[in-house]
Amino acid sequence: MEPFRLIIYGKKVPTKQCFEVLNPATEKPAGLAPLAEASHLEDAIRAAKVAHRTWKDETERKRQTACRKIAERIEAHAEELAQLLTTEQGKPLGGLGSRWEIGGAIAWTQYTASLSMPMKVLQDNNEARVELYRKPIGVVGSITPWNFPVLIAIWHIIPAILAGNTVVIKPSPYTPLTTLRLVELMNEVLPRGVVNCIVGDDDLGPLMTGHQDIGKIVFTGSSATGKKIYANAAETMKRMTLELGGNDAGIVLPDVDPKQIAEGLFWGAFINGGQTCAALKRLYVHEDVYEDVSEELVKFARKMPVGPGTDESVLVGPVQNLRQFEIVSDLVSDAKPRGRVLLGGDVPNREGKKKGYFFPLTIIADLENGDRLVDEEQFGPVLPIIRYRDIEDAIEKANDNPNGLGGSVWSRDITEARRIASKMECGSVWINKHGMIQPNAPFGGVKQSGLGVEFGEEGLAEYTDIQVVFS
Repeated sequence: MEPFRLIIYGKKVPTKQCFEVLNPATEKPAGLAPLAEASHLEDAIRAAKVAHRTWKDETERKRQTACRKIAERIEAHAEELAQLLTTEQGKPLGGLGSRWEIGGAIAWTQYTASLSMPMKVLQDNNEARVELYRKPIGVVGSITPWNFPVLIAIWHIIPAILAGNTVVIKPSPYTPLTTLRLVELMNEVLPRGVVNCIVGDDDLGPLMTGHQDIGKIVFTGSSATGKKIYANAAETMKRMTLELGGNDAGIVLPDVDPKQIAEGLFWGAFINGGQTCAALKRLYVHEDVYEDVSEELVKFARKMPVGPGTDESVLVGPVQNLRQFEIVSDLVSDAKPRGRVLLGGDVPNREGKKKGYFFPLTIIADLENGDRLVDEEQFGPVLPIIRYRDIEDAIEKANDNPNGLGGSVWSRDITEARRIASKMECGSVWINKHGMIQPNAPFGGVKQSGLGVEFGEEGLAEYTDIQVVFS
């Protein structure tokens, strides 16, 4: 098996050591990844610094054109990337799986390439002319997770380079292969050193976040890791965008048609096997429709084929790695005696069993705030359902969490749904759907779900410093 290489200054760089990346559906090697050392990180940062000297002075139009060419390269290799993504990440090829993720990466790149940051005139009179400019920060350090390795890499890289920065990206060691191939394709159209990719263990992260030559860190991942990055970056006063964990609440009002909303509730909760920061992770349902909503949701979930992502009929794949599988198993084991298992709930015994990190779709009713499965982010194919009587009590319980990434309200009364949405403490609220992000709408969390936003003009601006010129 030929190992993948690091991408530094436009070149494939071998390493002394490699490590196996496992296919979560088979627990067999998906490929060999290069294991970078601290010296490789230094080389990558140095390459990005050199490239920035000229890239920052390129015209906005040229950088836009480069981003469009990246979209074309991704599109030309879409099926190759999707197959590799499924092999290392586990998600299905079809449905809301790998092909959908690659398509999203193309669309996000194309949209972001259309954005512009012109100079703004703040004042122009007899007293003074005041102009505001957006200038690139420098080298951006990107640290990406294992749930959407291609799409999140695009979210980090494309606005960074469009704004005139250069990038060193470190993907999760669970899913580095598709990112390496993606950056390789980018380097077919970009000047050398504009985007570099290193792969290594957790020791490289603190070296990046504390490095004096990296001007901004963009990180997507857990709140616990985000706090460590925040602290480690303080010494050098780095710019930050942190998109951290979510424990998104959905509130279902008594006027809904349970059958009509079942599909939306399911995919809101179980997209990517529930391994999505902005997935629906707590469902509060009014007592008048509690049993009916639960029943219709279970009916829909029973029809979902779970299995290896390479099977074209499968719509839900495995949990991506053993560590996360064990977290999900522990939370379900704790919740079963506290609630009513409506679907699944059987924690797989991995000894002597079929390989793969497959966890059954699980829905547990009659839980409450204070139960671990409600309070903690499960990040897997499990959904707790909580009964409520009073809407203000439901809002209070939905907000009673340190996270605040997304939320949703389900109702036929859009005016009432918007009223409730305005009271939810989260960065995004959807009505009669959940988690449907889009490239023109800023996305980010409140409370411990992060700092800053991504997407759209507001997200692009986060990759810049402001300079005001008075004349």
